[in-house]
Amino acid sequence: MTKIDMPSTSQFAAFEAAMLDAIPLPILRLNEAGVIGYGNIAAQEFFGMGQAQLQKTPLATLLPFASPITALLARCFAENASLSEHDIALDTPHSGRERIVDVHITPCESIDDGGKQALLVVQARSIAQHIEQLLAHRGASRAVQAMSGMLAHEIKNPLSGIRGAAQLLAAQLDDAFMLPNELTTLICNETDRITALVDQFEQFGVAPPHLDEAVNVHEVLGQVRLLAESGFASHITFSEDYDPSLPHVLGDKGALTQVFLNLIKNAAEAAEMREGESRKSGKSKICLRSAYRGGARLFVPDHYGTQRRGAVSLPLEFSVIDNGVGIPENIRAHLFDPFVSTKAQGKGLGLALVAKIIDEHGGTIQCESTPTQTSFHVRLPLMQKPTRQEKS
Repeated sequence: MTKIDMPSTSQFAAFEAAMLDAIPLPILRLNEAGVIGYGNIAAQEFFGMGQAQLQKTPLATLLPFASPITALLARCFAENASLSEHDIALDTPHSGRERIVDVHITPCESIDDGGKQALLVVQARSIAQHIEQLLAHRGASRAVQAMSGMLAHEIKNPLSGIRGAAQLLAAQLDDAFMLPNELTTLICNETDRITALVDQFEQFGVAPPHLDEAVNVHEVLGQVRLLAESGFASHITFSEDYDPSLPHVLGDKGALTQVFLNLIKNAAEAAEMREGESRKSGKSKICLRSAYRGGARLFVPDHYGTQRRGAVSLPLEFSVIDNGVGIPENIRAHLFDPFVSTKAQGKGLGLALVAKIIDEHGGTIQCESTPTQTSFHVRLPLMQKPTRQEKS
């Protein structure tokens, strides 16, 4: 009779760790005392701690005071049953952010006879909230696009007539009194200012760019960084954390350059606000990062309607991260709406235009902000159809 060698306890443990690490959701293995025995890779990223830090750490130290997760874990062991709780506020001290999560706890077998154990699965609700924000951004973008063409015609034409009349009046006053007229000069300057604002607003009515070019986003980020370091961000310390294996995206290089130039300019201004007048201290930092975020498939509407396109994968993530003052909480939910700005003299059109361009590329943009750090994450789809070069 053939003897079958059973795997050892260490082999079982290694297999369990490999299985948990392959799951993209944060998972913790806990004993009955609530002490962490293992945290998968997603849990390490979620809590901002390495495996060595997580192991033997009481779960309670990672949770807010009187968190319902503690009671849920106790019930799981007492009833030997799987339990779930939704809409739990999880303030992680290591990240400094409050996140709304769903929690699932289930009892499991102990490999090494270490007593009762349970698996705790954390599912962040940021994706659902992000979709809601995305719908709002697209609705605002469509409304602004519809208005922009009308405003360009209904406002710019009368302004042109007003300016012409003011110039004619100024010429007649100069001939009669041989003195410049400050009021007519003021009228001309103000009409020019309004015309420039309408010109910016009119960009929302521009047809979508030709999205048939294979674009290396790392190259776009490099060009924008060089431009920034040569001008408005000369006092900023830049760093890059790229995944070099990321493929090209299908899009418009000029439009994507405009997106990241706007994001980096905002990041530099936020970092400068924290630094104050000490522009040469070297404390202002911007990190440009790229990563592959597979797994999530979102149901999102079509660019210009409410019809669903089906499940869309947006695995390519490009981030601009600064160590500035952060974005006030009261405007975060409306940050990409037109005419919303954190700047005293801002017009609130830059980020709205960024959201429009990313929408036209079939992607999404998300902002995460604390008083010490702000991150803008642009997520784009993989290139799925032949490029212009391949067709020719």
